This record gives sequence, C-alpha cells and structure tokens, in this order.
Amino acid sequence: MRPGGGGMPNSEGKAGPAASLLFGFHAPVSRRTYLVSGLLLFAAKYAVDWALSAGFAARPFGIVDYFNPMLSARLEALGERPEWLAFALLLWALPFIWVGVSMSARRALDAGRSPALALFFFVPFVNYLLIVLLCVLPEQASETRSTARAPSRASRAPKPALERLRVAALSVLVAAAFGTAAMVFSVFGVRQYGSALFIGAPFLLGVTSGFVFNRRSLQSASATLGVAALSVTLAGGALLLLALEGALCLAMAAVLAYPLAILGAMLGRSLASGPSGVQPTLSMLAAWPLLAAVPWDAAERFPVRAVVSSVEVDAPPERVWPNVIGFRPLPPPSEWLRRSGVAYPVRARIEGEGVGAVRYCEFSTGAFVEPITAWEPPYRLAFDVASQPPSMREWSPYEVVHAPHLHGGLQSLRGEFGLTRLPNGRTLLQGTTWYRLKMAPHAYWAAYGDYIIAAIHRRVLSFVAASSEAP
Repeated sequence: MRPGGGGMPNSEGKAGPAASLLFGFHAPVSRRTYLVSGLLLFAAKYAVDWALSAGFAARPFGIVDYFNPMLSARLEALGERPEWLAFALLLWALPFIWVGVSMSARRALDAGRSPALALFFFVPFVNYLLIVLLCVLPEQASETRSTARAPSRASRAPKPALERLRVAALSVLVAAAFGTAAMVFSVFGVRQYGSALFIGAPFLLGVTSGFVFNRRSLQSASATLGVAALSVTLAGGALLLLALEGALCLAMAAVLAYPLAILGAMLGRSLASGPSGVQPTLSMLAAWPLLAAVPWDAAERFPVRAVVSSVEVDAPPERVWPNVIGFRPLPPPSEWLRRSGVAYPVRARIEGEGVGAVRYCEFSTGAFVEPITAWEPPYRLAFDVASQPPSMREWSPYEVVHAPHLHGGLQSLRGEFGLTRLPNGRTLLQGTTWYRLKMAPHAYWAAYGDYIIAAIHRRVLSFVAASSEAP
C-alpha cells in the first residue's frame, strides 16, 4: 500500500469491510483515510444533530456552537428543548466516540506513536489538537530501510499494542456499565444511598475492570490501575449525562471511589492470574445486589446531628433581635457557596408573632417553612422545619437532575438562635441547626454536611451582625 493511500488492505491484501475500518482495532489507518473518514463522519453526525435540533429545539445547532466541546454549553445554545433531546443526541454520539478512539489509536500506530494518544480523544479542546496532529503526522519511515522487500503496513503495526488497547476499552466499558447499573439499582431500586453504593460498588467496579483487563494475559500493575481510574471516570460521566447525578456530588463521591476502585483492581488482577478466578469474581458481583437491598443504612439508623456557630456583635440584644426574626435580602455570595450550586440563604421574613408564628427563610432553591416553637425576645428564637427546598442545584447539562438525595437526603429538623448579653453593650449571637443526613458511610458524608451548614451559618450570622451594628 502506498504511503498516505486510502485503501485498507487486510493481512491477505484484500480490502476489508467498512465496519472493520471504523469499529475494529486491526485495520491500519493512513493519513488520508483518517482525514477523509473524519470529514465524512463529521458531516453525517452534524446533519442528524442539526435535523434534531431544528425540529425540536428553539434554535438549531450553529456550526460555531457545535464545535464547543462542552455539552452543557452546546445544549444551552439550543434554547428551549424537550428533555429527551439531550438523551437522543448522547446516544447518537456514542458510536462516533468509539470510532474516533479506535481510528485515532490506529493512526497513531501508523505514525509510529503510542496508541495511548487516543485517550486524549476524551479530553475537551485537546481532542481537536489530537485530530489535527494525527492528520499531519507521516507514517513511520520503515520503507526507507535498505531491504529488498519492505514489510506491509499491516505487518509493521504492533498488533499486541492494539490488542491491549481493545481489551482495556472492553474492561472500561464493562466496569463502567456495572457502576452505572449499581447506582440505578441502589438509588431507584432499593432507594438507599448506603455503604453498598459508595464503598462496595466502586470496589467491585475495580475488581471487574482489573479481572477483565488481565484475564487473557497479565498486564502491568500501572496499566491496571489506569484502567480502573478510567472506569470510575466513565461511570461518573455516564451518570452525569443520564441526568442521574450532578458534577458536585460526583466530585465528593470520587474521593472514596477512586481509591476503592484501585484496590479492587489489584484484587481483580490477582484473581485473573489464578486458575480459578472466575467463580469468586462472579460470586462477588452476584452478592452485591443482595447486600445493597439489606436496609443496613435505613434512615432511622442515622443520628441527628447539631451544628453550632457563633459570632460577637457590637450591639445589644435588643438591636440584634429584629434582624434575627427576619432580615432583608443578603448580597449575592461571591464565595464557593454560590459557585458550587449548594443552596444558600437569600432573606428571611416572619408572619405573626410569638409561638405559632411562621418564619420563612428563603434560599436560592426555595423557602424553608419554620413554625416558631420558642419566642423569648430578645434572647431566644427556636423553630421546627415543616418543609424545605432542595439542598442544592446540581451542576449538570440538564435543568432537572433525577437524584433523590436532593429532596430529603439532608433533612433539616429544627433550628435555634440564642442571644447572650455581653459587657460593653455587645451580644454573643449563636445559631444551631439540627439535621439528619440519610447517606452512608455516615461519618464521611456528615463531614460535608457539617461544613456546608457551618458555611450557611457564617453567611447569616455575619449579615445579622453587620445589620445590627449599622447606624
């Protein structure tokens, strides 16, 4: 085959089928084939995406918007659209992602580079640079050797490297599919955000990826760990794109998921190297749904937690009290609280006076309804929480995220403000929130819960103090 030619000979010198070229891992890919195939595939994908957006969204895809690698920005450019359109676009993109990775790996080999370059196909912005690079890199110059018969490109291609990449891709897909299915089963099937989901599932995801990756031949430990980490990333991306979770919660869970998946991957690698590793691996996978269904982490088992914060105010309690029972709109937060999507307080108002009055503390996601249970001006105000809004607005390409923990995962139960008179006309203002967090492992998630509630306390108490100290 001529350098840069468009034909795709197989080992017998005959043209291979188009499916083998696009989806396989063995047919070599020249510069010309990579460029022409890429342009044709782009045209086909853009035509369908444009037709779907023109038919069902407020605005069709513009060519500039289409090259934005951030899915959320592309969807936002469409304006008003049905919820299912994002899922349809995602499903249509999946085969093109596979083709892009497969052909990029073989084009890198054709140019004498590592097929691992294809992994950059998943990285926004960098993937465009990768495509341009692979379009211009020449093939490896083995035909310049002074040999009587130059080997064909197919014989020069290091097949073991391609086979390892194929097995790695299969391992990642299988493990990510298990992780996504585990999330759906635990959250929507047995309705638990428990230890089986956040500890057992990442560990078994790692076992699955490590076992599949090393089953045919033992791979290096570093490659196995890389496959496990990529599996966790792909599973998280699937949950994000399927609107089952948001980016912030996935980031918080990742602190647990990556180390556990890496430990599991090493176990899977060890099982794959033994003669009887299939049975224990399948047994662990089969046992996980049974463990997830057992109500170890039922809501009533979670303790009620209290977060206490305080601030000194340069004003007597009589001036602080009116700003406690209700306060004017707070300035928009510039700290991480607003950027993260966590609900933050906006203002508070009260209807009535004394025990039985109702206080409404309005957050960025809605209002807390707080019936007053103790009214002792100017020293103590206590209330229950009759209803509350979602705890956060998730980072997501979608307006609606189907994550049940947003509604009741963190359940506020009651609150209290205490005002203590200090010398020199000052006041110690203390705020307390009692809440229950219905997620496990409890100590892990409670650390996040305590931190977030303390940040909300600081925002409110600081504003009440500034309002009370103002002339």
